[in-house]
Amino acid sequence: MTRPVFTAQQLFTEISQFNQQLTDSYRTLQSLPECTVGPSPKDCIHTEDKLQLYKYRSEVKQSCQTPLLICYALVNRPYMLDLDKQGSFITRLTDSGIPVYLIDWGYPDAADRYLDMDDYINGYLHNCVEQVKHHSGQPKINLLGICQGGCLSLTYTSLFPDNIKNLITMVTPIDFHTPDNMLSHLIQQINVDLMVDTLGNIPGQMLNDAYAALMPMRLSLQKYLNMPAQCSTEQQAANFLRMEKWINDSPDQAGEMFREFVTQFFHNNGFINNSVQVSNQPVSLKQIRQPILNVFGRYDHLVPPAASKALNGLTASDDYQALEIKSGHIGVFVSQKSQQTVAPAISQWLTARDQ
Repeated sequence: MTRPVFTAQQLFTEISQFNQQLTDSYRTLQSLPECTVGPSPKDCIHTEDKLQLYKYRSEVKQSCQTPLLICYALVNRPYMLDLDKQGSFITRLTDSGIPVYLIDWGYPDAADRYLDMDDYINGYLHNCVEQVKHHSGQPKINLLGICQGGCLSLTYTSLFPDNIKNLITMVTPIDFHTPDNMLSHLIQQINVDLMVDTLGNIPGQMLNDAYAALMPMRLSLQKYLNMPAQCSTEQQAANFLRMEKWINDSPDQAGEMFREFVTQFFHNNGFINNSVQVSNQPVSLKQIRQPILNVFGRYDHLVPPAASKALNGLTASDDYQALEIKSGHIGVFVSQKSQQTVAPAISQWLTARDQ
C-alpha cells in the first residue's frame, strides 16, 4: 500500500493555515462577553437543602394539561437542556404547549455526605412530585428521567405509581452489564466502599476524567485540535464555550448515594436481576403500568443502545414505545437534527396520552 507523500511546502502551508485559524479563534474568543447559559425564563417554586425546583414560563397555550417534571442526573448540571435560546430542549417543549418543571439538584457539600437513595427518591424526588401536583392543580404528573435520572424515575414510579401518568426515559441505562458498556466495565472494577470511605463525597472532576478516559483521543486531543475551526465565528465560539462550561461544571456526588447507586446498578445490575431496594423496600418494575417512551442514542458511548433497549418487557406497561435517535449521548439533546425531532416527538406523545 502506497503511503501519501507530503512535500515540505504542503506541510508548511497546512501548519501556517492551522496557526492562522488558531490566532483568529483566539481573537474571536477574546471578543466574546461572559458565557451565559439557561436563558429560558423560569421561577423557583420550591427549595429544599441544595435542591431547587423550577417551573418554566410560557406564553403558549397548553397543549397538555398534565405537567411534565424533568428529573436530571446527579452527575451533571441540568442547564445542558437549555444552553441557549436557539438550541434549547426546554424551549422547544414549552413552545409546543407542554408545562415544564425541572429539578436542579444543586452542588452537594460535606453536609450531604450521608444522603442515600432513600433521601433522593422517597425524600427529594417525592417532595418535588407533590409540589408539582400542588402547583399545577393536577392529580398526577408526567415524569421524564434523563440518564441516571431515568433510573431514579423508574424506581420512583414503581414505588409511587399513583402519582405518575406517563413516563419518559432518555439515554437511561437499564442493563448495566451489556458487553459494549465501557463505563460500566470501568466502574465494576472500583472498590466503591474503599473509595467512599476514603473520599467521602466523590469529586465531580474525578468522574469527568473517567468519562474522558473512555474516548481519550476524541474527547481531548482531537477536540482541541479541531477547536480553531469550530470557533471561526462568534456564534460557533459561544456554542463551544457553553458546552465546555457544562462539561467541566460537574457537582461532587454525595458519598452514600454514590456508594448505593454504584453497588445496586453497576455492580449488581439491579433492574435486570430485580434486586433494587430503597430503604429495604423492594423495587419491582412490574409495578409500572404507565405508558412509557424510551429515547436512546444510536451512537451513545456512555449508555449503549442495548443498555437502554433492555427496558422493553421489564415493566407491566402495555403501551411501550422506543425512539432511536441517530446521535450520541449529548447529541440527543443538542445536535441540530435531534432538536428537530426529539422535543416534537415527546410533545406529540404526551399530548396523545393526556386524556
